[in-house]
Amino acid sequence: MGSTTVRVTVRNARFQQWQSLLTNRNARHRHRQFLVHGVRPISLAAEHGWQFAALLYPGGRRLSRWADDQLSQAGGDLVEMAPELLDELSGREETPELIAVVTMPEDDIEQIRVDGGPVVVFDRPGSPGNLGTLIRSADAFGAGGVVVTGHAADVYDPATVRASTGSIFSMPSVRVDAPTRVAGWLAGLRESGSPVRLIGTDESATVELADADLTGPLVIVVGNETTGMSAAWRDACDEVVRIPIGGAASSLNAAVAGSIVLYQSHLQRRAP
Repeated sequence: MGSTTVRVTVRNARFQQWQSLLTNRNARHRHRQFLVHGVRPISLAAEHGWQFAALLYPGGRRLSRWADDQLSQAGGDLVEMAPELLDELSGREETPELIAVVTMPEDDIEQIRVDGGPVVVFDRPGSPGNLGTLIRSADAFGAGGVVVTGHAADVYDPATVRASTGSIFSMPSVRVDAPTRVAGWLAGLRESGSPVRLIGTDESATVELADADLTGPLVIVVGNETTGMSAAWRDACDEVVRIPIGGAASSLNAAVAGSIVLYQSHLQRRAP
């Protein structure tokens, strides 16, 4: 285990800062840090080279080999914390072995690539759980990245990170203020010769998903859970598709719909 550089046994200013990262979006983005819980998410963050500002572990407890390895390899502060304080940061009855304080990267849409798989744009998602679920599906089905537009759930909300089951650390996920920023990025790609197409999803579309071409450079737009795609996105799309459904359901969950479109694209790309 690496040497301990910090010991926290009371609710001091640093503890209060970490606590604010759980529920306060402004605090997360002001400090450019967020909390990560769980073996798989912490392992994936380390594996993909995310910067750890600190690793918190319970004082007076014997740790597993996994936790010892993470502490020995960490680049940030090692913080021995009173177990009851660590419990407050975990929100669980059982004291976790580790909680990571991870540094938030800059949002840069230019890091998103359309030549390796479809890119997903989630327009104004309201639920961190839905956002994390769609990031997880994007990772599973070979997407090139996820772009979150407008006033939306936070990519770095603990619920988003948890729902992604760590995929947020392997799937480039960036936030942009408005569709116009994405439109400018798409225009640049097309000017450079990319035949990228913009496909929207809407239950009122006339084209069924199975009849759409989802191969090649592609951006898939998934609308807000309640209101769907904005008018700006609908006007920008080259094609809008729908997923036919039956039963008593009036519509699909936005993350589920996006996952189905990603899977259909994955199937088409695998076909000979």
